[in-house]
Amino acid sequence: MNVEIISVGTELLLGNILNTDAQYISRRLSDIGLTVYFQTVVGDNKERLKKAFKTAYERADIIITSGGLGPTNDDLTKETGAEYFNKKLVLDEKSLDAIKEYFKSLNRKIGEGNKKQAYFPEDAIIIPNGNGTAPGCIIEDGGKVLINLPGPPSELIPMFENGVMPYLTKYQDGVIFSKVLRVCGIGESFVAEKIKDILDKQTNPTVAPYAKEGEVTLRITAKGKDEEEAKRLIVPVEKEIRNILGDYVYGVGETTIEEVVSNMLIDKKLTLSVAESCTGGMIASRFINVSGASNFFIEGDVTYSNEAKVRRLGVKEETLKKFGAVSDKTAYEMAEGIARAAHTDIGLSTTGIAGPEGG
Repeated sequence: MNVEIISVGTELLLGNILNTDAQYISRRLSDIGLTVYFQTVVGDNKERLKKAFKTAYERADIIITSGGLGPTNDDLTKETGAEYFNKKLVLDEKSLDAIKEYFKSLNRKIGEGNKKQAYFPEDAIIIPNGNGTAPGCIIEDGGKVLINLPGPPSELIPMFENGVMPYLTKYQDGVIFSKVLRVCGIGESFVAEKIKDILDKQTNPTVAPYAKEGEVTLRITAKGKDEEEAKRLIVPVEKEIRNILGDYVYGVGETTIEEVVSNMLIDKKLTLSVAESCTGGMIASRFINVSGASNFFIEGDVTYSNEAKVRRLGVKEETLKKFGAVSDKTAYEMAEGIARAAHTDIGLSTTGIAGPEGG
């Protein structure tokens, strides 16, 4: 079954808020083997939303919407879905009672706009909202499915987990499992060149490189009848990638480079100090956020000015005059100086041009 996500809200089109709903829904659908081929964002406009439904149903079996279930006049998702399927909106007394109770808990009276949130297309499956006033619903018609959910993630996520996921299991077609390899020290184009043969012949599993700040990630994704089969399919592809890239692959999943380095330092009982210029303490901050940092991290200094480099780290004035602050010679003397001053086994330094145009 193909799925399309339609995110409703002018604030999304204007870039006022991030579309985290679509990211979350796509990830959860992939967990149960349902494929999302398209994501659409449309403003709070009935005619444009109706056109979005028409286009989506030409290429998808299931549409999941987020947003447009509120109490105001421009919250039109349910109404538009009802019109699309030629269904009347009918009052659900149970939902109305729940909305009244919600307002009662806040010592407020229910507004007229909120009452419309208890109306649903006839024969719809209602998804209760335990965290707000906008219940969702599921419409089934002619082999097509429309699932309406509210926009706020604090409401959408529990409703999706408790109402939508159990419903969608009947459409489940196998399981999709992904494993992420983290690569550092080489760029995305170099990685793609090295594993070109793997990328060219990929079917199941697939391999997707992504460039991130300071690293490249490789997402290996396999589809199997269950999670164990999907994991088995990933094993030979991961092994081939590791054989090609070697030590450039530093971690798996959510592991960070600072966690890997920290564990190596702890294992080898080595101590570290850091002298930073252009990074302004960022590297030290990342290290000390790792559990167990006190076992190896001794000191971090921000020596931004040349005077501080000379006074605190013992960088030679001659080095600064001849090679400049942004040079490998200065970086070496900074690292050597912080290790000496802090009495550590290893000194690490950064120097460069700070700011948005720096490097």
